[in-house]
Amino acid sequence: MESKSRAIASLVLVLVVVLSVAGLMTPPVVVAHEQPPQSPIDDIEKCWSSIFNVNGCVLELYRSVFSGKFGNVGVACCKAFSTIDTNCWPHMFPLNPFFPPLIKDNCAHVVPE
Repeated sequence: MESKSRAIASLVLVLVVVLSVAGLMTPPVVVAHEQPPQSPIDDIEKCWSSIFNVNGCVLELYRSVFSGKFGNVGVACCKAFSTIDTNCWPHMFPLNPFFPPLIKDNCAHVVPE
């Protein structure tokens, strides 16, 4: 029985050595400059971040959405809205794709470029 245990232990040791030499048991290497892919939540947070940084801007935008009056958006909010990448708009306003261009048009009158 003892010889069987030694044989199994020796076989396992040989197998580990062979796999290590073949490179099959090396731990995965993570390169320091690689970053994990961004999740959609991270992207949405980035999209909303400029608006959340302006006090009252989110409320101004929601009032505009629900009232249909786009002239109620202030200068600071318009400046923040103008910094948002157009790729963000479908994620920020999925139910109303016409809203961002309307706000942008109104903001062009409020904050001339």
